[in-house]
Amino acid sequence: MKIVLQNLTKKFPSRTKKSKDEVVAVNDFTFEIPDGKLIGLLGPSGCGKSTTLNLISGLQKPTSGKVFFGEDDVTDLPAEHRGVGLVFQSYALYPHLTVKQNITFPLENLKGIHKMTKEEMAARALEAAKLVQIDTLMDRKPGELSGGQQQRVAIARALVKMPKVLLLDEPLSNLDARLRLQTREELRRIQRETKITTIFVTHDQEEAMSISDLIVVMKDGVIHQIGKPQEVYDDPINQFVATFLGTPPINIFHGYVEDGRLFIGNEAVLSVTNVPNQEVTVGIRPEGFILDENGPLTCKLNRVEVMGRDISVVSTHDLCDNAAIRSIIDAENNVDTNSETVHFALKPTKVHLFHKGTGERIRFEV
Repeated sequence: MKIVLQNLTKKFPSRTKKSKDEVVAVNDFTFEIPDGKLIGLLGPSGCGKSTTLNLISGLQKPTSGKVFFGEDDVTDLPAEHRGVGLVFQSYALYPHLTVKQNITFPLENLKGIHKMTKEEMAARALEAAKLVQIDTLMDRKPGELSGGQQQRVAIARALVKMPKVLLLDEPLSNLDARLRLQTREELRRIQRETKITTIFVTHDQEEAMSISDLIVVMKDGVIHQIGKPQEVYDDPINQFVATFLGTPPINIFHGYVEDGRLFIGNEAVLSVTNVPNQEVTVGIRPEGFILDENGPLTCKLNRVEVMGRDISVVSTHDLCDNAAIRSIIDAENNVDTNSETVHFALKPTKVHLFHKGTGERIRFEV
């Protein structure tokens, strides 16, 4: 099911009586979600991603704009008639019902031609349970399940209706790190098997990048960038996107361009031939550093963290906004931990320049 969001805007009344200004949660959101794809809505808390999901589901009505499922305008269609499956951060399972009863619950409310017999509901529930691999737990109650198992029940309950669209709002937030990794892989597998158009809301950029076909990066209700996860990471449109994506985060320096060279302090660290002289913000990805005793960028060495195949060189620089610079280099490199300084050359493709005032990307040629 293709979903088209057309100039979608949602405003809420002011939170205080003194102010008459409305709160704009989603601002002129326009995007076409391709059929059968998994889309990650990504952004910091309060950016409008959950509100966008609620507008798609029909739980909230837009202030203006349209929502289309395929060619059908569903803007005014009630949530129960949109054919969506919803999974929230809280599992919202009925504690007194078994897993089987929790999964079949949405089917019991079907009426008319859609009404199902008990045998049909049981068969549908078993099919959904097998998909999320909990078919051996059908007679248990939620209190007898782990957090990950409860989340799978919630997903099965959403899938049992055979929805046209699956909407996931921070579904993994209550799980521990290892279980989150396992469950997100399961979500990706389920989505590929069912080919249901899926929208996944999260503030965890690593989570979104690992399973999404496309990510939509939002801030203050506005789309900043849409694209394949790796493409957005490698080619951010502005400083916000660059700083939001990446673990460890991008390292932000204050620099300037003079006569075709990029300076950080008094060190010319890179050639940027097509950029006019100006002050700039310099973003360097952790993997953009090359350990080089003759390298042009000098940092104060703090410590070295061994991470197996990689080494994280932790350093500082007076012109870096980060409390600590993390440089990820191959473990085969030999870092002199007795030295007070460490020298780096830079990989041009991992260096991004941004306008000092607006944060917009400045593209350069080496």
